[in-house]
Amino acid sequence: MSSKIVFLFLLASVVYFWYSKKSDSVDFKQKIKEGAIILDVRSPGEFASGHIENSINIPVNDLSTHLDKIPNKEQVIITCCASGMRSAKARNILQSNNYIQVYNGGGWASLQNKIR
Repeated sequence: MSSKIVFLFLLASVVYFWYSKKSDSVDFKQKIKEGAIILDVRSPGEFASGHIENSINIPVNDLSTHLDKIPNKEQVIITCCASGMRSAKARNILQSNNYIQVYNGGGWASLQNKIR
């Protein structure tokens, strides 16, 4: 195994560990009770195969051109996808477009368990 691959694996592990600890401190269930929306950024096919009830589906690659579907920039938004990578990208897109309260919920199945 090349040192570059080992480095990338270690970097991904550190990022995953950091993210998992950071997301544990957010009470997603409470955010939902307070009116947060869940933005699922997977493909329509992935969304159709299972999703959190009442979540909105806008694929991450289409998000920048569909921000009009989330007009309130002060709305609490929880992004989710399959693993947390695309939802992190979506969070960055939203924040760069002046959305104030955006949380990366990670994988949709994991998020669903946290909000039950």
